[in-house]
Amino acid sequence: MVMIIGAGFTSFGRKPDRTIVSLGVEVGRAAMCDANIGYADVGSGYFANALGAKLFGDMTIGQNVFAELGLSRIPVVNTENACTSGSTAFYLAQLAIRAGQCDVAMVIGAEKMCVPELGLIDSGRNELETQLGMVTPASFALRAQRHMYEFGTTREQIAAVTVKSRQHATLNPLAQFRSRETLEEVLASPPVADPLTRSQCCPIADGAAALLLASDDYATKLKRTVRLETAVLSSGSYANQADICRWETDDRTAAQAYEQSGIGPEDLDLVECHDAFTIAEIMHYEGLGLCAAGEGGPLAASGATSLGGRIPVNVSGGLLSRGHPVSATGIMQIAELVMQLRHEAGPRQVENCRIGLAHCMGGDRQGDTKSCTIVVLSRK
Repeated sequence: MVMIIGAGFTSFGRKPDRTIVSLGVEVGRAAMCDANIGYADVGSGYFANALGAKLFGDMTIGQNVFAELGLSRIPVVNTENACTSGSTAFYLAQLAIRAGQCDVAMVIGAEKMCVPELGLIDSGRNELETQLGMVTPASFALRAQRHMYEFGTTREQIAAVTVKSRQHATLNPLAQFRSRETLEEVLASPPVADPLTRSQCCPIADGAAALLLASDDYATKLKRTVRLETAVLSSGSYANQADICRWETDDRTAAQAYEQSGIGPEDLDLVECHDAFTIAEIMHYEGLGLCAAGEGGPLAASGATSLGGRIPVNVSGGLLSRGHPVSATGIMQIAELVMQLRHEAGPRQVENCRIGLAHCMGGDRQGDTKSCTIVVLSRK
């Protein structure tokens, strides 16, 4: 069994005076302080960064981060897996503990994105669809159009996701966007790709997050720990599916996670999911089994996924409002669950929560996603 024993994180947003290394070191130290353990106990390190090599020509950044933390002689693995880079690093760390390779592993994700050199992010620049103009916003807009056509989903229902996201973010001091937006303001914001407006697209950000994982035997002497029920990583089929209203990868990964953990969607108290665009959250509701296919729009508009509702989703503000520093996102989603399950989330605390799920996807394609991770945690 694997336990999460510590978490550290920065706020997300523009940090012009910070480097990737300094962000990673900050959250690593914060996680160590949170767990209150000795550095000598950390047996391996996993570092996630998706854009450092592209933007700054820097490789093996993880070794630099862990060396500055005083952890230079342990195995260090660098991961890049688009938006699931951080949660992929987490997946590898928990495998190492389950295999008995170490008792404690540290996972860090750090990203520096608010720079002029970045331009439009797209993980499929060499694919035919992308070269023909199917860049990421257009791909999600196409899904939204099809969802509206097939299920009668309305623009207002899709925009309701941002309204909820902004409302939740007002309760999160780490979030990038902390001002409320009305439905009318979301719909009237500048268009990006019909029906998606700017307020329905996640912002880029600088930021970092870290987690400490430990074996059950090691964690018995610690307090404030959270149990890892399962962590699943899968890749897409790469089939150019005709049905763009569903992510087959979501369905398959969720089914595996629920089977491995013995926990179903009806048992969840909260969810952090990959809401890079408003329509994505609606489709993830359906893929995770929070509602039936086609019912994501009404669910978003009903208030059921708001704090205090039947199944709160993205009470952190999610990618839409907390921000999306790519490699930190998957780790921060899990860290949010840790805070919630320890009942330390302050004004955004989900009452009496005991089970949470974190979902992240990476590399959207016209027919599927390139990767998907699902992590299920429970209160000890």
